[in-house]
Amino acid sequence: MQREQVKTGHAPAAIGPYSQAIKAGGVIYTAGQIALDPTSGQMIAGDVQAQTERVLENLRAVLSAAGSSFEAVVKTTVFLKTMSDFAAMNEVYSRYFTGTPPARSTVAVADLPRGALVEIECIALADQAVGP
Repeated sequence: MQREQVKTGHAPAAIGPYSQAIKAGGVIYTAGQIALDPTSGQMIAGDVQAQTERVLENLRAVLSAAGSSFEAVVKTTVFLKTMSDFAAMNEVYSRYFTGTPPARSTVAVADLPRGALVEIECIALADQAVGP
């Protein structure tokens, strides 16, 4: 099985030794995205809702570069700094995953890179771009 690196300037560059995503066997595995501005590479200001929106826009860019979309996502994992942000994150998340949402795990963690409040990763089907 071949592995193909997915890379786009429309999402933040990796801040460590990892790829934005890897496409293999018809599946896309994204790295976790935090609320970094793709242009400046800096964390955006704002609460968990603002950060969740930036995270999902970063994921949209990575999926698009891989020839996929949110409609092709089969699984997400959400990491929250505190579970008390669950409802606020979920409100934004639900706007991005309409129709039949993917399977999801959500966990609270002790800390996230750069002081992020939320990080999201996903697994999607390749070559399944639908919609914006």
